[in-house]
Amino acid sequence: QLKFQTKEESNRQQEEAFLKLPKSERVWLFFELMQKSKTLPVKERPSKPENFIINIQLK
Repeated sequence: QLKFQTKEESNRQQEEAFLKLPKSERVWLFFELMQKSKTLPVKERPSKPENFIINIQLK
């Protein structure tokens, strides 16, 4: 089934579904998103990070 909607409607629907999740699950989804974002292409990677880095092993 196809459903046509605007970007704003789609974003609102996704946000509502996300906010219905338990807080602990939202935190884990955020961590997973951050982990996945590391594999996105970037223009330039820093040669030596100067920030404190926390590595979390996901399931």
